[in-house]
Amino acid sequence: MALHPNLIGGEWRTGEPFLNINPSDLGDVIGEYARATVADCRDAIAAARGAGKAWGLTPPQARADLLYKVAAGIEAEAGKLADLLAREEGKTLREAAGEVLRAVQLFRFYAGEALRGPGERYDSSRPGIEIQVTREPVGVVGLITPWNFPIGIPTWKIAPALAWGNAVVLKPADLVPGCAWELARIIHEAGAPPGVFNLVMGRGSVVGAEIIDNPGVDAISFTGSVETGAKVLQGAAARGAKVQMEMGGKNPLVVLADADIDRAVQVALDGAYYGTGQRCTASSRLIVEDAIHDRFVAGLAEALAAQVVDDARKPGTTIGPVVDQRQYEQDLRYLDIGRGEAHLAWGGAPLERATRGFYLQPALFTEVRNDMTIAREEIFGPVAAVIRVKDYEEALAVANDTPFGLSAGICTTSLKHAQHFRRHAEAGMVMVNCPTAGVDYTAAFGGRKASSYGSREQGRYAVEFYTTVKTAYQAM
Repeated sequence: MALHPNLIGGEWRTGEPFLNINPSDLGDVIGEYARATVADCRDAIAAARGAGKAWGLTPPQARADLLYKVAAGIEAEAGKLADLLAREEGKTLREAAGEVLRAVQLFRFYAGEALRGPGERYDSSRPGIEIQVTREPVGVVGLITPWNFPIGIPTWKIAPALAWGNAVVLKPADLVPGCAWELARIIHEAGAPPGVFNLVMGRGSVVGAEIIDNPGVDAISFTGSVETGAKVLQGAAARGAKVQMEMGGKNPLVVLADADIDRAVQVALDGAYYGTGQRCTASSRLIVEDAIHDRFVAGLAEALAAQVVDDARKPGTTIGPVVDQRQYEQDLRYLDIGRGEAHLAWGGAPLERATRGFYLQPALFTEVRNDMTIAREEIFGPVAAVIRVKDYEEALAVANDTPFGLSAGICTTSLKHAQHFRRHAEAGMVMVNCPTAGVDYTAAFGGRKASSYGSREQGRYAVEFYTTVKTAYQAM
């Protein structure tokens, strides 16, 4: 089995191997990948610093051309990449194909952004002076990405970083090195100058810690848990590095009595359970008005019974496995907690399939109060809790009663309530009659409270993180 090496300064460097295992079939070893050492990480950062200045001064057209070539490279291998993504992360093949397509779209979008050259010109309040406000690359950017979107999240960080002239050091999640490695290969083959893009795989305690603490890294973009995010922020703040973080969510979906019940059920099913519920935007709290509570629960239970939990790459599978043993055990622990707090209305049983994997029946709890553990803590699995409320006002109060604030949704046919919820939901993103999970790459992504820190990701808003503003005065 060939070892997949790290990419440092334009060269492939081997290291201690670790295995990439298929969660749908624990007997399937996808490949061996090289763990980077602290020395490797320092070399990657040094390479990025050495290449960064020239890349930042490279004409925008050249940067755009590279991103277009990367997009074409991903598109040419879309089927292979989707299969790999489903195989290493457990996302269904349909969802994996959509994520790969999103990677293509992101590189193309930011190729266009590279050519737009953001900047402004002002007449000074003083006579004979001109003011120019321009944006320059922030420098070396360390990217620490999670396992739940193995190509999507790395891409939405890499593409804007390169577009605006930064050098990149990417540390993907240990669980899903395959997609990141293929992406690194495509970027390398597309002609990225040595050192402009570097891949360092391995443990967060080794590679991630070095990226956080190394003074050669000017900015850190992190997506992951709240606990790890706190460490990232502490380390970055201690040395004054720019930082951007996307962390957890306990996202509410409000279902009002006037909602289209069939649509609300589908919205809840998609938002809470697809992707095996392993999305920071998943709607894990279903806040339902009393008048339609029982009908909604019955409809959602019926929809859950129709789901097919199986191998992520198997035709007809709608929900794949949990990503690994650790996450599987966490899900089971929360299911036990939930059984002691509330009523398990449907599912929650471990499943056996033709191949040994981390298969779990999606679970639906009812008789849940918003102060219960399963309504407060992020489970990150196919588990949702239904909270009964008497009216819209209570629903809004419950929706906002959380330490998180990433995404919030409402199902209603009332324009009054939809507009009020859009204004008063304490979340960075609000969805009306559509799932809380699922966003456009052209629009800002991010939340409030414990969910996010720093400027937004995606769309034009990414420019705030990946550039620094310079104001120049010139006497005429």
